[in-house]
Amino acid sequence: MRAPSEASATLIDGGKQSQTKVSKTDYQLHKIQKKIEHGKYEEALADLSQYSNSESVRPDVYYMRAVCLRYCRKFDSALRALQLLKEIAPEFGRAYQEEGHTYRALGKESLALKAYERACSLNPALTASFKAQSDLLKQQGQITRAQRIDAQLDRLLNLPKPLVAVTDLISQGKLLRAEELCKDFMRKTPHHVEGMRLLADIAIRLGVLDDAELLLKSAIELEPENSWLQVDFIRVLRKKQQFERALIQAKALLETQPDNLQFRSLYAIECMQSGYFEQALAEFDAILQRLPNDPITSISKGHALKTHGDSNGAIACYRNAIKADPEKGEAFYSLANLKTYRFTDAELRELVSSTENANLSFIDRVYVHFALGKAYEDKHDIAASFEHYQAGNSMKKTQSRYKPEQMTAELEAQKKVFTRDFLESRSGCGYPAKDPIFILGLPRAGSTLLEQILSSHSDVDGTLELPNVLALSQKLRRESVREVCPGYPFVLEQITGNNFEDFGKTYINETYCHRKGARRFIDKMPNNFRHIGLIKLMLPNAKIVDARRNPLDCCWSGYKQLFAEGQEFTYDLSDIGFYYRDYVNLMEYWETVLPGFILKVNNEDVIDDLEGQVKRILEFCELSFEDSCLNFHNTKRNVRTPSSEQVRRPVNRSGVGQWRPFTDYLNPLRHALGNELVQLSEGAS
Repeated sequence: MRAPSEASATLIDGGKQSQTKVSKTDYQLHKIQKKIEHGKYEEALADLSQYSNSESVRPDVYYMRAVCLRYCRKFDSALRALQLLKEIAPEFGRAYQEEGHTYRALGKESLALKAYERACSLNPALTASFKAQSDLLKQQGQITRAQRIDAQLDRLLNLPKPLVAVTDLISQGKLLRAEELCKDFMRKTPHHVEGMRLLADIAIRLGVLDDAELLLKSAIELEPENSWLQVDFIRVLRKKQQFERALIQAKALLETQPDNLQFRSLYAIECMQSGYFEQALAEFDAILQRLPNDPITSISKGHALKTHGDSNGAIACYRNAIKADPEKGEAFYSLANLKTYRFTDAELRELVSSTENANLSFIDRVYVHFALGKAYEDKHDIAASFEHYQAGNSMKKTQSRYKPEQMTAELEAQKKVFTRDFLESRSGCGYPAKDPIFILGLPRAGSTLLEQILSSHSDVDGTLELPNVLALSQKLRRESVREVCPGYPFVLEQITGNNFEDFGKTYINETYCHRKGARRFIDKMPNNFRHIGLIKLMLPNAKIVDARRNPLDCCWSGYKQLFAEGQEFTYDLSDIGFYYRDYVNLMEYWETVLPGFILKVNNEDVIDDLEGQVKRILEFCELSFEDSCLNFHNTKRNVRTPSSEQVRRPVNRSGVGQWRPFTDYLNPLRHALGNELVQLSEGAS
């Protein structure tokens, strides 16, 4: 790819100059970009030097510098600039593409190939990376792999230019701009299948899952043989936790190409999600027979065994993955995430060594840091442990757009809408079902323990962290009333009682697939605490249990846990402290306007008085006492959270006061929590 098109992509959205007001910096960088386009690399480098001492250098500065350095044949300097770029913008696909170009110029073709692969995985609009991969694979005689890459390249080259731009914007996380551009294209070409697929992809990323499902269903009707659509449709069904439907689709897809290992892996994952573990394991084994050293399949099999309660089998799978590919940081982290596993000295040395591997991928490096944090914590090397927890969280935060002040404003908006008068004026609304028990709060607050206790009752089904309430809130956030979009929760002021009844009925119907016939069921999505007012309006007879834990223990436990998604406030000690404080403030408000609707259960109280707290919880939930709730650790069920191994043991105090060894490092957290919550923590543990 020529330098002009590479560099220009950093300052241009969708192939068009941005219509927003151009800042002085943007104008200066645009002038530098023009010099690059005309091959004036030394001049451009000199101009870029004025930004070298900035406290917050923009990604496009590092990128243009790397392009210029490569053309000036200063390859080592180019790679250093790219390393800095990847640290501040780890998902910037063009950084890896430029790295591929640089390695290729150095004759390091294997490193170039890996860089191009990463570039395409991050940004599937990079034609130069697909072309370079194909050329390198053909040179190595890997014709079959090259043909697969050529097929992807042909597909990309045949896309209308606006959709290539949409693909590029999605990869950069510019979702609203991508949505605007895609909708503009679809207005002119309403039945373009790839446009529908991309619009669905944006909807998935924005959490508007119903819209995504509808778009994909419509696209599949137009092109029923399109496997890209089928795979995305299965993905959205899984996001909606419609696992049985996803399984049916995955099985049908596999039947079209029984030898397709990607489809078989997808089918195995859907079997696992649906609880058919024996079938899932058989499918994973079938893949491993053909690809005996495939680390991804070994890790997936390990996850299935862990969820099913076979920790020894899971450990063996994770170790096999490490043996096959020592750069697979996820396998190391999966061992650490068992919570009960202790790394051997040899494994610890291998972990430490991997941090020095310059070509370790971003996410694998994150995994390694979190695994090392746990390994050193187990060895009571607190300084080293905190260093790695902090490094892993800092890396994750570079990917996050989370701002604590925005979350504070969002939670305050709940108070503005859900006044006592507002709630009283809508009493009698909603669907009267008594089925759901919502367990909510902060992650790592003991909610899995409460779920295990309650799901041990004969009248209660344990399910999952169900996304339905969050999805409804996202949908309402985009609703317009009289052509004005007031946003959630303000839109609720315009909604009638019948709508709330429909919301409740839809929730009960959509979650039915997770139940196994018991009278009651649990929804354990922690973030539902933000939407207790909405829950009250649509399901007035539901039960809500607030899982509470010592603030410092809870926040510290969240900080050292690498969540799959959705808990971005955990990447910074200050952020998590402010979030906890906002959560407590909102819960106090809910208790004021909805007295008796919520039961607060402290984790430490459950540990100290299991029987008394179990009886209290059952009475609140209008359930009879059963001894099985006291013997919850004997209940055989699939547990998908990080606490899966812990809730298979009797209650103990091993998790109490875990923050204390790290006390010297927690001042940002203390400051954010405030004196009252800190004193509560220090006096309780």
